[in-house]
Amino acid sequence: MPIHCEVMSVTALTTNTYRILLKPEQAVTYKAGQYLLAVMGEKDKRPFSIASSPCRQNGHELELHIGAAEENPYALEVVNAAKEALEKGDASFVIEGPEGDAWLREDRQRPLLLIAGGTGFSYVRSMLDHCLSQKINVPIFLYWGGRGQEQLYANEELEALALKHSNVTYVPVVQDNNDSWQGRTGTVLDAVMADFVSLSTYDIYIAGRFEMAGAAREMFTSERGASRTSMFADAYAFL
Repeated sequence: MPIHCEVMSVTALTTNTYRILLKPEQAVTYKAGQYLLAVMGEKDKRPFSIASSPCRQNGHELELHIGAAEENPYALEVVNAAKEALEKGDASFVIEGPEGDAWLREDRQRPLLLIAGGTGFSYVRSMLDHCLSQKINVPIFLYWGGRGQEQLYANEELEALALKHSNVTYVPVVQDNNDSWQGRTGTVLDAVMADFVSLSTYDIYIAGRFEMAGAAREMFTSERGASRTSMFADAYAFL
């Protein structure tokens, strides 16, 4: 069912990444890790993970993080539609949802491994926020990879959360190293493989390119004892 939203703000997080805050005309009930569809036309509905947690204003505010470089019109057109709705000040931005089966299984009470590449961070951000707000105290390991450190737009926020919450471990990973970066380098999957001898006891949630999700499932199950039934990603519905 279409839900009309007022666009509260469109903020640049990096050169090509935007935070969009939506106020839907009716509360949206969803689970951490689900996504919504931005309705651009009757047969043109584009999926984006919900970055906010379900407990934020009881579904009366939704947050999206959209990577929208000029060479990616699929996403850029959605950002531009949000900007137009913001300028008009009406509820002309339309969504549907929630969608997706890769939501947080919080009742399982297993340690969590959250892995994101780029703006896939919005998927794990919802889960982390939800766990902290609901005082879910299982160990949480969040690995976030970007091509350059500028893509890790919430790096300082996550470092602060990890210091504040003893059950949270945050590992940022940068692919293109430069002299100012003092953290881990390489791919986010290589970092996970280096840090874990076994993943058999973990629930693993992954957001990024399809090829990354596919490689993670192969590597983690064959080399680290992970169970396919304990690995979740929207990509797995298509792989």
